[in-house]
Formats: sequence, structure tokens, C-alpha cells
Amino acid sequence: MDDIKVPIPVKPVKFLDQFRQFIRTDGKSYATEKTYVDWVKKYILYHKKQHPKDMDACHVEEYLTYLNVQCNASTNTQRTVLNALVYLYNQFLKQPVEKLNFRYARKPTRIPTVFTHDEAMAVIKHLDEGYRLLGKLMYGCGLRISEAVRLRIKDIDFDMGYIVIREGKGAKDRTTLLPKSIIDDLKHQVNVVEKLLALDMARELGPVYLPNMLDKKYPRAGYSIGWQYLFPANNTSIDPRSGIERRHHIHRATIQKQVKIAINAAGIRKQASCHTFRHSFATRLLQNKYDLRQIQTLMGHSDIRTTEIYLHVIEELGDHVVSPID
Repeated sequence: MDDIKVPIPVKPVKFLDQFRQFIRTDGKSYATEKTYVDWVKKYILYHKKQHPKDMDACHVEEYLTYLNVQCNASTNTQRTVLNALVYLYNQFLKQPVEKLNFRYARKPTRIPTVFTHDEAMAVIKHLDEGYRLLGKLMYGCGLRISEAVRLRIKDIDFDMGYIVIREGKGAKDRTTLLPKSIIDDLKHQVNVVEKLLALDMARELGPVYLPNMLDKKYPRAGYSIGWQYLFPANNTSIDPRSGIERRHHIHRATIQKQVKIAINAAGIRKQASCHTFRHSFATRLLQNKYDLRQIQTLMGHSDIRTTEIYLHVIEELGDHVVSPID
């Protein structure tokens, strides 16, 4: 249940609980909350548990330099830590840190790994039947693994022909394609979930987790088929906030392990993972001459420059240059 918010006391006393409460009040996504709290905790521990209000820009610079020199942290990691600490001081503590003097690690230029269409289908074919549909969704819709496992039945609009991604990266909703070739598989999966829900209700298990305190407003909504996860976990678990035994969605680590096994079984030697399906989705669309802005929307990228990296993939694939030997 790593996407269910941890409980906070009504009147938090501990510093990190107060910081966590401030982030939630500010409307940040839960992923951002976890990241910021984790890095602030590490920052405090690095400085031998000094209180952040007793530290200043020099301490921030020292920690960022330590991550670069001693930990070989990537540029992206450094930027994330900087964002967390600047937010801590500028927004939460109201002690602005300015003109920080440190050097980012050099960011290497990397081209995303992509599957050919045959490779992607081979990996999906080698997935166990219970996970195959997840592979099809990641490749056919460009979903991140976290987005795929968190899909609820109500997010699949069969009549309109699209899938709604709720609170994707950056806490943004978006729509993406609903491939016609997987509609029957999706409807079968809905039937599986309906039967499992009936069994869980017969066992008097708690309702599925609902976000934003919707369970208070609609007490029975957690038992409706629309709110059920499309890919429920095999086993039930105890909700850490309420102590209720309920069924959550399948864990990301389970899918990651299964995809790794399938990649090896398919004989693919690339450094690939679940995210390779998403890279491959964008690359296929570019190869088929779809508009870059359209792909940006489907991928949920806030910056077109993120989408443009796939132009480099196309160039690497040699679509425009023929080798002299050929």
C-alpha cells in the first residue's frame, strides 16, 4: 500500500509530521510528499540531527556537494534534493536560501532503450497469463507501471474508447488510447474482479481504499464495482491508517519481477524494464508520423523537451541514414 498516505496526528508535534502536513495542505502529490520528506530526513541526519531552522544555505551547499562528490548522485537526484530543501526553507520555514554555490554533476546524454514491436510482443507473450494484460496496457497505452497498477474499473471508458489516468506524474489527470485489440481482455478482467469482489464481501472484508476521504461522503462506494482496482492483489492486507483488512492493487515490484523474467525468456539482451514499454509506445507513434504535441499529451509530459528525446531514438535507429556497407 505504498500509495496510501500515512496517517498524521491532528496536531503534529514532530518536525517531519509538521512538514508532511504542510505539503498536503499545499496540495502536492503524495509521491512528491514522500520524496521531499525522505530527502529532508536524510539532510537532517547528515548534519547530525541539527534542526533545519538552525541551519542555512551553507549547510544546503555542503549536503549537495556531498551527494555529488561522495555519493556520485546524478544531476536529476541533485535537482530533486535541491527542490526539496528550497521548498523546506522558502515555503515551510520561511527562511529563504538564495545564491547557492555548488556544482551539479555532469548530466550524461542517454538515449532511452526501446523494444522493436516484435520484441515488445515477445515479452508480452512470455508474461504469465495473469500479468499479460498489464504488459499490453504499458505498451499499447504508454502507461507508467504505477499508473497501470492503480487503474480502477471506472477509468476504462469502453463506449468513448479511452482510458483516464488519475493523478499521474505531477498529480495530473489525462486520457490515453484504449486499444481495440485488448477490449475483450479488459472486459474479461472486469468479470474476474466482479467475482473476487463478491467473495470478499461474503468474507466481510473492508471496502477498497478510496482517495480524498470519499469513503466518509459515500460509505458504500468502496463496494461498488467501478471503484475496484482493475488489477487487485492476490492477498488482502491491513490498511496502516484504519486497521481495516482490505484488498489493494497488485504491487509494482511483482510486475517488475515478472517483466524481467519475460525479457530474459524472450532472449532480449537489452537493459530493459517495464518502463521500456512506455518508451517503445512513444517511439512507435513517432515512427508512424504522429504529431509530437499529440504524443506529449498521451504521455503526460509537462515539457515538450521530454517528448523530443524520442526524436533522438528515431535518429539512433537509423531511419534517415544508410550505412555505406548497405
